[in-house]
Amino acid sequence: MAPPSVSTSSKAIAHDLPTPEPESPIRPRQPYKFSTLCATVEHPTQKDQYGSSSIPIYQTATFKGVEGEYDYTRSGNPTRTHLQHHIAKISAAGHAFTVSSGMAALDVITRLLKPGDEVIAGDDLYGGTNRLLTYLKTHSGVIVHHVDTTDPLSVLPHLHPTKTAMVLLESPTNPLLKICDIARISKDVKERSPNALVVVDNTMMSPYLQRPLEHGADIVYDSATKYLSGHHDLMAGVICCNRDDIAKQIAFIINSVGNALTPFDSFLLLRGIKTLAIRMDRQQATAMAVATMLQGLGFQVHYPGLPNHPGREIHERIASGYGAVLSFTTGDKALSERIVGATRLWGISVSFGAVNSLISMPCVMSHASIDAATRAARGLPEDLIRLCVGIEDPSDLLDDLERALLEAGAITLDAANKEHHYVRAKRPLQAEPASITRAVEKLAMQERPQHQEIFVSAPGKVILFGEHAVVHGVTAIAASVDLRCYGLASPRYDDKISVHFHDIDNLYFEWDVESLPWDAVTPVPNGEAHPDVLDAKLIDAITERALSEELRNHAKARQAAITFLYLYMILAQGSVRPTYHFTARATLPVGAGLGSSASFSVCCATSLLLLHERISLPRPAAPTSDGQDGLPGHVHISHQGRRAIPPDTAEEVNRWAFVAEKILHGNPSGVDNSVAVYGGALAYTRAGFGRKSGMEPIQGFKSMKFLLTDTTVSRDTKRLVAGVSEKKAREPELVDGILAAIQSISEEAYRALSDPELPRSDLLSALSALIAENHAHLVTLGVSHATLEAIKAKTASAPYHLSTKLTGAGGGGCSVTLVPDDIKEDNLRDLLESLSADGFRPYITSVGGSGLGVLSPYHQRRHSPVTPPESPPDHEDGQIALRDTLLRSAFETKSVGELAAWADACGRWLYV
Repeated sequence: MAPPSVSTSSKAIAHDLPTPEPESPIRPRQPYKFSTLCATVEHPTQKDQYGSSSIPIYQTATFKGVEGEYDYTRSGNPTRTHLQHHIAKISAAGHAFTVSSGMAALDVITRLLKPGDEVIAGDDLYGGTNRLLTYLKTHSGVIVHHVDTTDPLSVLPHLHPTKTAMVLLESPTNPLLKICDIARISKDVKERSPNALVVVDNTMMSPYLQRPLEHGADIVYDSATKYLSGHHDLMAGVICCNRDDIAKQIAFIINSVGNALTPFDSFLLLRGIKTLAIRMDRQQATAMAVATMLQGLGFQVHYPGLPNHPGREIHERIASGYGAVLSFTTGDKALSERIVGATRLWGISVSFGAVNSLISMPCVMSHASIDAATRAARGLPEDLIRLCVGIEDPSDLLDDLERALLEAGAITLDAANKEHHYVRAKRPLQAEPASITRAVEKLAMQERPQHQEIFVSAPGKVILFGEHAVVHGVTAIAASVDLRCYGLASPRYDDKISVHFHDIDNLYFEWDVESLPWDAVTPVPNGEAHPDVLDAKLIDAITERALSEELRNHAKARQAAITFLYLYMILAQGSVRPTYHFTARATLPVGAGLGSSASFSVCCATSLLLLHERISLPRPAAPTSDGQDGLPGHVHISHQGRRAIPPDTAEEVNRWAFVAEKILHGNPSGVDNSVAVYGGALAYTRAGFGRKSGMEPIQGFKSMKFLLTDTTVSRDTKRLVAGVSEKKAREPELVDGILAAIQSISEEAYRALSDPELPRSDLLSALSALIAENHAHLVTLGVSHATLEAIKAKTASAPYHLSTKLTGAGGGGCSVTLVPDDIKEDNLRDLLESLSADGFRPYITSVGGSGLGVLSPYHQRRHSPVTPPESPPDHEDGQIALRDTLLRSAFETKSVGELAAWADACGRWLYV
């Protein structure tokens, strides 16, 4: 076999096809090489009347006349005829057919089966193939045996003289690049099951590198979307065979089903095939270079061109090249995700075979339709990355991949090797690494985007219905409120981390990173969930060894600091410990029952997950015509814009925000952090009162205006909750009746909020009545307060006539007042002034808006550079010197009233 770096088109192939012209009796011609055949489209029996050098597109559905060769394009079309003749020529086939996709080709082939037939198929198949076989097995009575076709002996036990109808092979397989001996298996099938058809998916190789019909296969099919087309601008499938009886059946099925390739796509495919050989020469040469680089870095690489590939000898016997698809594993799914996300030149996409290079993770993309248990049983690694090499300059592709590996933390600087620079990063160790290793890792980190600021925000929440009753199993309706907590992580270059809690007595604390109790950490590996129980050993170590006496004596700040340090340490990847300053600020009142701790938890978790590269953000699309980045727009507050933060990222943030809530509160319900992450509204039911626990989003929740009034009176949540339980023990019939009534209110509110056809005026009227009714029940339960009743009386009086209820635990706490759309602005302004005069803090806000927000790191901020200088500042206090070049200075000095508008103007925000 010629190495991929040498063009196989310049080498005689064992099964060359004849030239399209007769040989001269005087001077015999040598058979044309494959690349010449590809570029020469010639059909001896069909000559264009005008001598066109490019086959015309016969873009017509019908043909006139009754005796002509063509009558209806579904049955036959001149453009498609030229294409099929050309494909048959380069495939060493007697017959070729083209259909609408590769899966359509397999569908046509499997229609040759009948109920009771048995199929033997490989265990490393394309996901769509597996899906179709599963359907046939479930609905058509076809029996499917999946075996390891890399071992020809594994096929033998399933071969039956009469029952076996088809043997379906891929070589190389997708995506593990396994090799099966097509010739050996075909021979065994013919001997033991003479009526069985050997079918080969040849998409990975194309006719250029492999022609299975020459090795005993009966039918070969390709997804022509891939290499035959080469440009991903069409979808097509190809079926080739030599037997006339099979060809007759296939032609009948295609004509009956009507999935033959269209004239225009036939034209495009014919054009693409002309460059097949020259494209694949470049692609597989680069693929070998990529595979060699990855293997040299220590990754397990699957590519038949590598000397240690177990199927290389077989592949070289049946193919004339190694192809341009390879895959490799990293040992860590999350690491693989970071690598894929960090590439720039490699497009993240399914499919392969185009002129552009692609990268993907099969288990979450092309093979996701195969359930995880089956993938595991067939040895398909969840961390597998598939690379499909294009025709770009090889040096650019190698450089981009190397940078992605470095950015993701998969490779690191090699201090001992001055020539090759990088080696594969070691798996995190429990023991502290040697100082030289730590120094090398720090050098490597300088090339990663550690200096990027991370700016996040999360909304507060209100309980619209069901306070206190939720403790006893009654449904509560919770919604996000557009008063938000903001978190900003800014880089430090002095080996310290620090926090600034603006809303907790303006407290500031810092720590030397190496002085933290790392010996007490049991890290949670990438991709794994935090255990259900907090790590008490780590919490005790942080409390006793990392907190100053001042901090230990400040209850709120102590818990916030423990939360930050706990997440920072348990999320750290080995000895890579970025140094940052984290500032938290809020526009919602702290301690008023509006979920301020949950929004802090979400901001803290999101910042640290991004800081430790446990999650990533979507990259912008191509710039738009006005020069803006291609990120999808988002309509803030209304919650109806396109979401830019993907669901899996939001889920990961929510899981860790719940961990943070556990540190802050001990036994949280999970409602507050879920609302802070996802926004909108949800119905939450805690187990009890004959109901199961669960949370359900309220789809289509309509954002509404509310007045929130902070009484500024402290409350004792535990005492209030205990008081309801004591009342229930004393007067069970009364309390049970109230709980049942509140459940009915929650159910009615849920129906109203979920009804897209309910007029808004009717919705607001219904909610107003339910608010009044719900509050009356809470008063009976004894959880209201004189200040809340004073606010309720004022908002209900003329000329306002508004409905108000407590939210949260009650007591002092906070009230919520529904503000109708048609309220007069003068009346609303007067009400706010009156409440302020009484010593309360009123806020006009929207309920049901966006969830977690992150300022896009890919969009140029208008108020400051995206990044500070590339090298750390020459200053003994590096974090102070950077303040004027980052967002931190403005973030810490803006007033509460200015904060939200300033944050919105910093750039493009991504929201859940």
